Amino acid sequence: MAATVIDRENRWSGVAREYERDAASANDFYVRYGKRTLDIFSAAGGLILLAPVLFAVACSIKWTSRGPVFFRQVRLGKGGRPFHILKFRSMKAAEGSQDGLNITVAGDARVTPVGRFLRRHKIDEIPQLWNVLRGEMSLVGPRPELPVYVSEYTREQRGVLSVSPGITDPASLAYRNEEGILAARENPEAFYRTRVLPDKLARNLAYLRKITLRGDLRILSETISSLFVFSEKKETPKGRPDSRAE
Repeated sequence: MAATVIDRENRWSGVAREYERDAASANDFYVRYGKRTLDIFSAAGGLILLAPVLFAVACSIKWTSRGPVFFRQVRLGKGGRPFHILKFRSMKAAEGSQDGLNITVAGDARVTPVGRFLRRHKIDEIPQLWNVLRGEMSLVGPRPELPVYVSEYTREQRGVLSVSPGITDPASLAYRNEEGILAARENPEAFYRTRVLPDKLARNLAYLRKITLRGDLRILSETISSLFVFSEKKETPKGRPDSRAE
């Protein structure tokens, strides 16, 4: 099975637990108890308040393209444990990896017209509130990756597996226009593996060193704000190497 539990091979445990201890010591009560409490109440409240929106989106997906309303995909969470991430389907019925691609770029022909709108405003991610309620994810934390990418993590990078993955994180804010950035590359998959993913992991490892309630609320606030001020500019995240094709 591709989604092998990393902890079984003891490949992640040492460094991941080092990050877990550092994060906990930075704000012990919040990391141990407050974060999960915030997740439960926020996810439950969000699912209730957004129920009409979820219903409307589900209907629009079903009426405009063939296939299921939701898209499920195996990702690796805390401790390398596999789970099925939940999203609104934004692609045609055969959604998933095609022609060796595990990523989506701007202009991807697989994306439906409705899906394009959902992805632009991150509405396709809302169902992950259910993953949060189940304890598989958190509101804020490193985005969960595919097993194929996690298998290539260095020992230090596996530190992101010390916490529950999140719906949003510092890297998500930095790469708001990731699909546009990748579309400009000659080999999007290679560029993602060698440039984008390492930078994302570095940002999230820095986040793990200083998890606080104030920091999480700031990330959530900036994430929500970005949904309304999204720009199509193909810009490189500030302070990082430029995105010239390799």
